[in-house]
Amino acid sequence: MRIANIDDRAALVIGDEGAERGVDLAHASRGRFGPDLPAVYQAWDDVTAWATDQDLSALADDSFPIDRSLLGAPSPAPRQVFAVGLNYHAHAAESGFESPTHLPPVFTKYSSSFTGPDTDVVIPAGGNVDWEIELVAVIGRDTTNIDEADAWSHVAGLTAGQDISERITQTRGPAPQFGLGKSFAGFSPQGPWLVTPDEFTDPDDLELGCTIDGEQMQKGRTRDLIFPVSKLITTLSRTVTLYPGDVIFTGTPAGVGVGRDPQRFLQAGEKLDSWIDGIGTLHQRFVADPDAK
Repeated sequence: MRIANIDDRAALVIGDEGAERGVDLAHASRGRFGPDLPAVYQAWDDVTAWATDQDLSALADDSFPIDRSLLGAPSPAPRQVFAVGLNYHAHAAESGFESPTHLPPVFTKYSSSFTGPDTDVVIPAGGNVDWEIELVAVIGRDTTNIDEADAWSHVAGLTAGQDISERITQTRGPAPQFGLGKSFAGFSPQGPWLVTPDEFTDPDDLELGCTIDGEQMQKGRTRDLIFPVSKLITTLSRTVTLYPGDVIFTGTPAGVGVGRDPQRFLQAGEKLDSWIDGIGTLHQRFVADPDAK
């Protein structure tokens, strides 16, 4: 099952890749679910049970073309947002750190930075703006102190995300802090929709990557995560309770700008295209800060 946030309403996504169409979930369920995404996650088990009993292809007559400009983040108002650092060995090395062994660095991205998949992003004046393609997991049920074997059953689905990062703010002393440097407006594009784990041959092995103006910057596979999705959820659940709709950015593979020699950062006019196989693509165009002096 695929679920999209279309103009702040939950929609089922049907059709083949490149020919996707939307079906309003509240309409299809006769008002039982939706219309907003937070309500869908609160009733996730019931939503998935209902969808399993439906012939989704039979909803084609009630479907409509998807206007990507109306797509928002699949979970637009999570109670909690977790972001994980140094979760690929090669990325840890390019960042000048040893790979984590017991617990990866965990920080947050604030939900005010959330957008849909196709956006213009303002480069903060004087900032060094970097890219980080990431697999994003959305929680589907209350999760506390679970075993790793049960973790995937607590995942509503997966989506693609960019952990766009302004490196000067991120590392400015006296001690580095990540949250603000990764939460400027538009710095957390996600989408194009949420894909449930059963849709993948192996949800633990997906290709992901990104290009700038067609030049490949990152390409990796999620099988190389040091802490895979199940391990991350288990580890987090032993400290905090995860709630339906919570968002987890799982970390980025090697190839970010700050790790290059010479370093390279995004410039106004450049286009960042990101993808995860089986999920879809993000498209960001970067523009200069109109208020910069």
